[in-house]
Amino acid sequence: MRNLPPMNSLRFFDSAARHLNLSLAAQELGVSHSAVSQQIRQLETWLGCKLFERHSEGVRLTAAGQDLQRACQPAFDMLEQRLAELQGRAASPHVVVGAPASLLSNWIIPRLEHFERDHPAIQVRLQTATDIALLERRVVDVLIVADAHQSPTIEALPLFLEAIGPVCTPELARRIREPADVLGAPLLHTASRPAAWDHWAHACGAMLDPRQAGRRFDQLGHMLEAAAAGLGIGIAPRELVQADIRAGRLAAPLGFRETGGRFSLYARTDAGPIVDDLKRWLAGEAQSGAS
Repeated sequence: MRNLPPMNSLRFFDSAARHLNLSLAAQELGVSHSAVSQQIRQLETWLGCKLFERHSEGVRLTAAGQDLQRACQPAFDMLEQRLAELQGRAASPHVVVGAPASLLSNWIIPRLEHFERDHPAIQVRLQTATDIALLERRVVDVLIVADAHQSPTIEALPLFLEAIGPVCTPELARRIREPADVLGAPLLHTASRPAAWDHWAHACGAMLDPRQAGRRFDQLGHMLEAAAAGLGIGIAPRELVQADIRAGRLAAPLGFRETGGRFSLYARTDAGPIVDDLKRWLAGEAQSGAS
């Protein structure tokens, strides 16, 4: 008899570890957030150790969780491949793209249909990720982040310069002519970029009032929804709000100012032709968006 925990708990752990977000894992599995939490607790009880640690943007793997993920991913990949072969079909080649949740939701997902149309044989899997170690451990095949990394086994492909600016409803935007008009309204902040307004104000030569009204959100997506609902003025990277601006949900009355940062695509030098196809496509999307 094999000494294994319930297989369902391992399946739930695999999804949560790939996304580093229990809500996204619940969506993928078609269950509730609490069901994912319950399965993770059951597995942690069986193992006698913690697999995840909570932080402001979600969860991160503990050392034990990282060890278990390194065992689970190839095991599930091999099982998926063999089951596909038994069903009489070849498993589709796939590539795992890791990026911050806001970049996945606002830049990659709206473009994904175009890639799948041009590359129908390649399946793209998305995972919330910001740690270069996930790329080095082959948990993801591609990582897109604004941080700079250097490694002889990892190559970087610059995508676009980061530029941030105030965003709000088109109605409110019509009343904004200069930075002072923004600084007099309720400001919306995100936990991942708490100093974004300060950086923007400094670039404009303006001064923030520490007593100014505002709201804070744990995710960029929530802040953008609040801005679209007219609850205040948000601050966001240009590339992550272009879809909302084109749709007329948001406006950027004062444009965007470069921060000096850059979003880059990182991939292992031995990634292979499937990743090369995706890299070329993403680079083209970034170039077309900048033009």
